[in-house]
Amino acid sequence: MPWSNQSGGNGSGNRPRGPWGQGPLGGGSRPPDFEELLRRVQESLRHYLPPGGMGPGGWAVAGLAVVFLWLVSGFYIVSPYEQGVVLQFGRFIRHTSPGVNYHLPWPIETAYTPEVTRQRQVNIGYKANPDNPQQSEDVPDESYMLTGDENIVDINFTVYWQVKDANSFLFNVDLPDSHPEDTVKAVAESAMREVVGQDRMDLILTTDREQIQIKVKRLMQKTLDSYKAGIWVTDVTMQKAEPPDEVRAAYLDVQSALADQDRKRSEAEAYANRVIPQARGAAAQIVQDAQAYRQQVIAEASGSAKRFLSVYQEYKKAPEVTRRRIYLETMSDVLAPMNKVIVDDAAKGVVPYFQLPALQKTLPAQTRPAQSGQDQGQGQGGDQTAGPSPDQGGGQ
Repeated sequence: MPWSNQSGGNGSGNRPRGPWGQGPLGGGSRPPDFEELLRRVQESLRHYLPPGGMGPGGWAVAGLAVVFLWLVSGFYIVSPYEQGVVLQFGRFIRHTSPGVNYHLPWPIETAYTPEVTRQRQVNIGYKANPDNPQQSEDVPDESYMLTGDENIVDINFTVYWQVKDANSFLFNVDLPDSHPEDTVKAVAESAMREVVGQDRMDLILTTDREQIQIKVKRLMQKTLDSYKAGIWVTDVTMQKAEPPDEVRAAYLDVQSALADQDRKRSEAEAYANRVIPQARGAAAQIVQDAQAYRQQVIAEASGSAKRFLSVYQEYKKAPEVTRRRIYLETMSDVLAPMNKVIVDDAAKGVVPYFQLPALQKTLPAQTRPAQSGQDQGQGQGGDQTAGPSPDQGGGQ
């Protein structure tokens, strides 16, 4: 209870102490030693009293002086960054604003003036070097932490905090022979170890630092609120996150191998992204060509069937004429690419005239030498064949 530490009494060992175990937090008025005050008043009054001692009037004046000094001891000053907290017989009664204030002297009322607007900081994992304040030295017991993938990481970070509730800050947490900074430091170290223990080392050193700071801040605030400590965590900043010196070389080798693995994977993915679309395009082209060929064959077959049916209908009407027309069309298709000249018997008495240069151009390249020799022996280009047509018709 807050009044359990306000026992008063004589001597420095019985002076009232704050709930953090160190006397009133943040300064403020201290309860005076009543006997010491009375002794000083008596010594000061001896200079003004006659040598024969004090009579009844002298003792009355001395008593009034003591009462006056006791009443004056109730004045106290609250700085702009502080807030006054007044207790009456150990029970909170009011807050006081910055400036000169007054409370009933001890043991009736007691005033505390904690700093509520000044931002404070706690360093975890490192401390200032006594020989060179500009440099810092690591504290391995605080900075070495175990990650979620069972690696050790060296982390230094700073916590910024301030008082948000003076009453809770003064009276809800009592740690003998300690300071509020120790509570904040213990909570911060515990929260950081919990968050780091749930994450991988490579992410802690690279991409997850901002998320870790936010998680630690939230976890610290939740823990301090559960203690009702009256503390507000304003910010958490990671100063350093790296592997310990003893394993740094091995860790760098592992990171280099992981980087090579990522590079190879990226190259393979790039190759796959280039080859797979090409293969898919070629496959689609083959499918389209096959479909086009299928449609072509079907169309040609349908056309041939329709042509056959139409010819058949005409054949039923005039068989002889249709038969002759089919024969002529077939012979034209067969003999058209051949280098032959057919002369009918009906052409007797007519001197045939052949254009040898034109016939020479129509000969295939592999048969030109042999046929050119035959032309020289016969005196004419090309073969000449005479014979009647099957139906003894005219020349073609």
